[in-house]
Amino acid sequence: MEREILVASTNPGKLAELKSMLGGGIKWVGLSGFSGIEEVTEDGATFAENARKKALGYAKAAGLWTIADDSGLVVDALGGEPGVKSARFSGEKESDRGLLDSENMEKVLRLLKGVPAESRTARFVCHLCLASSEKVLLETEGTLEGVIAEEEKGENGFGYDPIFFVPELNKTVAELKGEEKNRISHRGNAIRKLKPLLDELLG
Repeated sequence: MEREILVASTNPGKLAELKSMLGGGIKWVGLSGFSGIEEVTEDGATFAENARKKALGYAKAAGLWTIADDSGLVVDALGGEPGVKSARFSGEKESDRGLLDSENMEKVLRLLKGVPAESRTARFVCHLCLASSEKVLLETEGTLEGVIAEEEKGENGFGYDPIFFVPELNKTVAELKGEEKNRISHRGNAIRKLKPLLDELLG
């Protein structure tokens, strides 16, 4: 029998990514299929705390195993910021996502003005957590190392992708095609680590 697993997100892209990378034998469902579930507040100090909180909270509310992730950008010259505040770095605004992404990038570029290339090191981090309503079942973390560019470049992706430059590829993440991005992305790396663990868990 197929195991039903809730993905703690309303983002159809995230659902599709997990489905394609973690494979069959699982019925993946998104949060948009559940009405009346209260949003879990992400107030943890780390990506791991937030992912656990979301996975456990939504698993209890929905009565299903739940996979949640928390991810973001960590910039060394900014003392690890924006970190867990990545999605709302420019403030808690009721704003459309594209506009907010743009404001967040502008803030990072502004704070790094005059900082030389060798000191603009950064990484994308993704912490994944699978939980039942009682406990955490599996956890993995993936990263992607890079540097913050001087300006936005590329049309693909979302979030900070246009300013995140990957030296080995000589491109920003926003200049990568979907498959290329999945091959190296922090989320892709976390999912790849999770797959053998999930296969083993499901027997």
